[in-house]
Amino acid sequence: MSEALVASQAAGTDISVPAGSGARQFWRRLRAQRAALVAAVVVALLVLVALAAPLLTAIEGQDPFTYHPSLIDSARGGVPTGSFGGIGADHWLGVEPQTGRDLFARLAYGARVSLGVALGATVVQVTIGVVIGVAAALGSRWVDQLLSRITDIIVAMPLMIMSLALLAIVPSSFPRPLLVALVIGLIAWGNIAKIVRAQTLTLKELDYVSAARLSGWGTWRIARRELLPGLAAPVITYAALLVPINITTEAALSFLGVGVKPPTPSWGQMLTAADVWYQAAPQYLLLPAGALFVTVLALTVLGDGIRTALDPRAASRLRIGTGRKREAKADASGKKVAGDGDSGRSTLDPSIKTIKSAAANGEKANGEKANGEKEDPA
Repeated sequence: MSEALVASQAAGTDISVPAGSGARQFWRRLRAQRAALVAAVVVALLVLVALAAPLLTAIEGQDPFTYHPSLIDSARGGVPTGSFGGIGADHWLGVEPQTGRDLFARLAYGARVSLGVALGATVVQVTIGVVIGVAAALGSRWVDQLLSRITDIIVAMPLMIMSLALLAIVPSSFPRPLLVALVIGLIAWGNIAKIVRAQTLTLKELDYVSAARLSGWGTWRIARRELLPGLAAPVITYAALLVPINITTEAALSFLGVGVKPPTPSWGQMLTAADVWYQAAPQYLLLPAGALFVTVLALTVLGDGIRTALDPRAASRLRIGTGRKREAKADASGKKVAGDGDSGRSTLDPSIKTIKSAAANGEKANGEKANGEKEDPA
């Protein structure tokens, strides 16, 4: 409840609102979605691997930068020696072709780069989008028009082309993962700004915002204390769906050679080096591609689960495992409606019979009365 609305009520009114009830409802709805829970576990494991990459590689006894020329067959063009790409006790997932660098170490450190770039870009997008959207909705007509036109221009910009242009002209001395995150975030904030503006225009017409305005609160205080809590659900939902998009964008930029540069490990950069080894060493291509696929799928399912948990009126777009339940529910509803119709007809039948019998008795009485009138004059 709005603080201004609470302050405007009479003294002595006792209104108790359970603390954290919204969070408890959200977690209960999220736990009811098994696909979202599985996706959350997968994402948690990926984040754990990324954070613990130095520890895991230390346990393996390898690092992502050391070359092992003795583990590759120069006569065959640099293919790893041994079976399955050199998998063994010292190299859990084998080694890279031509360089001999440990694949597990590069995948673990690549998770740090890919997830870090995606999360950093998402933070930049959400920050700029929320500020621009709220300012456009609460500003004057001219401010709204100006910010809306700028947002339209940003939305119309092709992300990949603009990213390629910006990343190509920036000096190589600038940290590449940070640069990729900034470029993606600075170009792709338009959609979230539109969502925030539309939601803010709706929220500012509600009663508790009007009460805050009548209490003398300023525009930005109202935005901070009243509007931002109402914007949390759509912003969190959209941010959860932006992370997998940013992961694929980073991978695409690294695959094109303008993203993360070697020797820094990145899943997209690994795919760039693996595109010529898919026949001789297929695991070198399948491992980063599989990691990307699993990460994007898990984040997408988790984002959809968060959206459904925050807005229970909206059905899941993925509809995982719910088709038969919906059909059974629809069939049960149809049978219930049919049963209600039959019971209604059965309750109406005695009334109809009563009306018909009353009408027949009336006609009989009228006939007897008419016969009596005819006999009386005689």
